[in-house]
Amino acid sequence: MTKLKLGPIADDTPVKRSVGPPVGLHRGLTLYGELLGRAGTGGQGVAVPPQKLVVPKLARCRASDRGFVSAKAGRPAVRDWMCGVQGEGRGGSCVN
Repeated sequence: MTKLKLGPIADDTPVKRSVGPPVGLHRGLTLYGELLGRAGTGGQGVAVPPQKLVVPKLARCRASDRGFVSAKAGRPAVRDWMCGVQGEGRGGSCVN
């Protein structure tokens, strides 16, 4: 079984944004959603829709960006953005 970086997708209240990804990125997200479904993280063998993957993938990328993580440690405004308005971010807990 392929080990994927994302686990179960949380069902959070969304902030509306319009994103038009290139067709190659959309295909990749669709495939990723199918793989998550096969791994059982999207439900009982149900593929995760590509639009539900955009936010978790961006959050994962943001959290693993070493330069950004080190910058947020020294700048309160960046740290606040990383943590979210209500102390969210990085999977529900913010590390200061």
